[in-house]
Amino acid sequence: MEETLQKVEEFIIDGTPHQHVVVNVDKLVKASRDSQLRKIINDCALVNVDGMPVVWASRLLGKPLKERVAGVDLFEALMRRAGEKGWRVFLLGAREEVVSAVATTYQRKYPRLELAGYRNGYWKGEEEERQVVEQIRDSRADLLFVAISSPKKEQFLGRYQAEMKIPFAMGVGGTFDVSIGRVKRAPVWMQRNGLEWFYRFLQEPRRMFRRYFIDDMAFFWLFIKEMTAKR
Repeated sequence: MEETLQKVEEFIIDGTPHQHVVVNVDKLVKASRDSQLRKIINDCALVNVDGMPVVWASRLLGKPLKERVAGVDLFEALMRRAGEKGWRVFLLGAREEVVSAVATTYQRKYPRLELAGYRNGYWKGEEEERQVVEQIRDSRADLLFVAISSPKKEQFLGRYQAEMKIPFAMGVGGTFDVSIGRVKRAPVWMQRNGLEWFYRFLQEPRRMFRRYFIDDMAFFWLFIKEMTAKR
């Protein structure tokens, strides 16, 4: 985590656009089937792993990652550091009442935080999308957090990050809901033991069943292929 924060600070000092991505089981499976998403991930300036199964797999494959850096934890750490350093923050995504609550919550939490702007994650058509891009570009933000589902957030940043000229842009998925307490996060012991996905499934079983018990099972096949290739 500390290395990640240091890297982000270097990006902000540099001032040129950098895209960040967190990778978990679901995103690896999607990337294995979507060459465009795979290219976006590979082109990112900074990649963290948000998922203990991926950390464990890296160790079994002989390329151990130091630790999991969860997106929600990185978001919190960067918001705190933005308040300390005077970095300008733009929040994009979720419903209007959620993103506005995030803005209010963190301005209260970190009084020195400079909010460059915020906007909900719903728009229609290319013309309105262009307006979103221009709003973010004109905000002169140092940090951009995009709370849109995958792979839409990665695709949005892949298309426009260079144009928006944000030194550090990060997709945060459902982090906004967690950060204001609308969605409860798993207990720490479940996070450490790779069971956060199961806690989420218990909260939304109907919506998450296909993702976790059908689509993401392909991760085991990807892992076996990598193990076989190693030998």
